[in-house]
Amino acid sequence: CMNNSFPASYAWGNFSVLAVGIWAIVQRDSLDAIVMFLTGLLLTVLTDIIHISVYYPLHSYLIDAKRFSMGMAIFSLLLKPGSCYFVYQMYRERGGE
Repeated sequence: CMNNSFPASYAWGNFSVLAVGIWAIVQRDSLDAIVMFLTGLLLTVLTDIIHISVYYPLHSYLIDAKRFSMGMAIFSLLLKPGSCYFVYQMYRERGGE
């Protein structure tokens, strides 16, 4: 479904940030992991905006699979600022400035 709408860089970027997020959750005492996760989330917000704006298909070419894929990408983008807030709170709890 995603291969029809976005290039592979969209999936690689988001899945690599997910992997860093899992690492940040598992390593509770690591401040570097949470900083990398927060930085990755902020970068994927920017790249998601670029991907959605460049690869959003014209209305006449919008089939159901692409509509669903784009809807989930937009929904993910809308949830990321909240995720950044909670990750920043985790950063503060772990002793960040």
